Amino acid sequence: MSIHILKPGLLTTVQDMGRYGFQKYGVVVSGAMDSVAARLANIIVGNDEREALLELTLTGPTISFSKDAVISICGADFSPQINGEKLPMWRPVLIHAQSVLQFSNVKEGCRAYIAVAGGIDIPLVMGSRSTYIRAQIGGFKGRALKREDVLQIKEPSGFSARLTEKLRQVNSSPFSAANWTPHYNWRKLYSKNNPIRFIRGPQYELFSNKVLNEHYFQISPQSDRMGYRLTGHILSTIEKTELFSEAVPIGTIQVPPDGNPIILMVDRQTTGGYPILGIVASVDIPVLAQMKPGDKLKLKEITLEDAEKELIERETALQLLKQTVKLVIGEM
Repeated sequence: MSIHILKPGLLTTVQDMGRYGFQKYGVVVSGAMDSVAARLANIIVGNDEREALLELTLTGPTISFSKDAVISICGADFSPQINGEKLPMWRPVLIHAQSVLQFSNVKEGCRAYIAVAGGIDIPLVMGSRSTYIRAQIGGFKGRALKREDVLQIKEPSGFSARLTEKLRQVNSSPFSAANWTPHYNWRKLYSKNNPIRFIRGPQYELFSNKVLNEHYFQISPQSDRMGYRLTGHILSTIEKTELFSEAVPIGTIQVPPDGNPIILMVDRQTTGGYPILGIVASVDIPVLAQMKPGDKLKLKEITLEDAEKELIERETALQLLKQTVKLVIGEM
C-alpha cells in the first residue's frame, strides 16, 4: 500500500519522536514539533506512538491512496477533505482506495499530523525516521516532500486491522469514521490565552529586567523548527559574561547579545553558549509548536514541581486514551 503526493504543501515532512543517543556526536534530535498531536494521531489508528507520520506546516498537501487505509489527523485545523467532503479530525477514518485527501491553509494553529495505520515504511537512520533537512538526514531522501513522491506504508498491526474491519462495516462514502472522540479535550492544549511557562535557567540571575508578566513577545518571521526568535522586549544582562558552551534541551530560552530571546525547538543545535534565561516546561512545548510567526505570547515562570505535576497529568491522560481506544474497538 502506498500514498502519492499530488501537491506537497508548504513544508510536509516525515517525522517520528526523534533521533536520540547521538547528540554527543553533534547530531540533532529532530522529530515532531508537536509531539502530543503526533502521538495521539498514531494511538488513534492503533500504531505505536513512535511510528513515522507526516507533519504539515501552514499549508497542507494533496494526497491519494492506492488502497483502503485507516488514517487520523490531529493538531492544527487545515480543513481536511476527502473528494470534496469534510473529514473529521481527532478520530480514526477509513479512506477508500483512490480517494484524494486535500487540505487548505491552516485555520487555527500551525502544524498537523497525518498517521496511517501501519506507519510510513522508510529506512531508519540512527534509530529514527525523522527528517532533518539541514543535514539531509532521515525521512524521505532527507528532504521535504515534493510532487509525485510515493511513500510506502507498512502492514498494519493486528489492532489496526481489526479497526479497519470495524470501519468497513460503516457504509459511508468516500470515507467511514468512528463515532467516538478521545475523552480528554486535547484542543485545550492550544489556547493562546495561556502564557508559555518556563523554569529558571542557569543564568537567570544575570538578567536585570526579569519582570516578564507585563510584556508580550512576538514570534519573528525568522523562526523555524530550529528555534523561535522573539521580538518586542529586549532582555539585558547585568554584566557581560563569558560562558562555556553547554548542552541545550528543547525549550531552552537563550538570549543573544541583541537581547531578543530565542526558544530552541526540535531541530536545535546540541550545544549553545548564550546565557539561558529558562527552559520552557515540557507540557507547554506543544502549545508553542502550534504558534506561528506573528503570534504573540507571554512568558511566565513556573516551579519545577508544578511543571512536573502538569506533565504527569498529561501523560496519564495519554495512557488512559490508549486504554479507551482498545476498549472502544472491542465494542464497535
